[in-house]
Amino acid sequence: MTIDLRSDTVTKPSAGMRQAMAEAEVGDDVLDGDPTTRKLEQRVAGLLGKEDALFFPSGSQANQAAIWFHARPGTELLLEADAHHVHHELAGAAALGGVQIRPVATPDGLLTAEALRAALRPGYNYLARPGMISIENTHNVAGGKVMPVAVAVAIGALAREKGLPLHLDGARLWNAATALGEPLSMLAEPAATVMVSFSKGLGCPVGSALACAASARADLWEIRKRLGGGMRQTGILAAAALYALDHNLARIGADHENARRLARALEGHPGLRPLAPETNIVMIDLVRDRETADEAVAKLEARGVRVVPMGRKRLRAALHLDVSPQQVEQAARIIREVLA
Repeated sequence: MTIDLRSDTVTKPSAGMRQAMAEAEVGDDVLDGDPTTRKLEQRVAGLLGKEDALFFPSGSQANQAAIWFHARPGTELLLEADAHHVHHELAGAAALGGVQIRPVATPDGLLTAEALRAALRPGYNYLARPGMISIENTHNVAGGKVMPVAVAVAIGALAREKGLPLHLDGARLWNAATALGEPLSMLAEPAATVMVSFSKGLGCPVGSALACAASARADLWEIRKRLGGGMRQTGILAAAALYALDHNLARIGADHENARRLARALEGHPGLRPLAPETNIVMIDLVRDRETADEAVAKLEARGVRVVPMGRKRLRAALHLDVSPQQVEQAARIIREVLA
């Protein structure tokens, strides 16, 4: 049996989730609205403390819609240098929105108001003007790192001071809120728009939402349509997300405990250095020169454990609801044996 730790997106819908999808009340979301989708959008808006929300097929599309909405072409998007926008959205900000990315390097993936202030360009007439700021919580490439509330609040204050809109890429905001023990609305409060993903951590097959001001929804709807996101009986997908919010959100802490369990089981291995996880992601560094991450991934897959490379000498394992504590222990044993 394969233990798939490549991502928390590999989960399969449970029987209860499939039943909810099969029984969903639906309509045509482009023509006159889908009632189940609208229920989900209002639920998400309430959770995030925003006036409204819009359902999207993917988090990347929702992020791109936010960039298109907030930033004029020819301006800069300021963000952490290893953010999702930088590495995993196929240069969408430039290709679709005409927006230049201005990456701000940090030692640990935690963007701060101080780092942003230092990166803001002076107002010379030959330099691109800043257009918006984006933050990511949790930070994927930094190993599921959590942005504390005070840090986000300080960035929000800087954004208001400079007259810049702030977007929150909160694909795994569920994990951040669980780790901090804070309500989702508190983490979302500094940002004008907030993206959350239902397929990461919550066990849904597809779907994200972009929370926003009520006045922004019509423009964001047009942008989504322009990006190819006009969908019809979306209630089938929205029902899965509503089910997940009712049944899977409260259990996310179990994934964090499994991440800690995996990291503890790998401690002391001479060839590995697991990083202490803050949420459900464990980064594992290969400390010997003779083996690359790609080679390690292939060896582990041959033994039934699937992880992903995150650079030449780093592996990533993501824990999720389809992995039990017993499977975590089994995966740790295999990793220790294969990479001995």
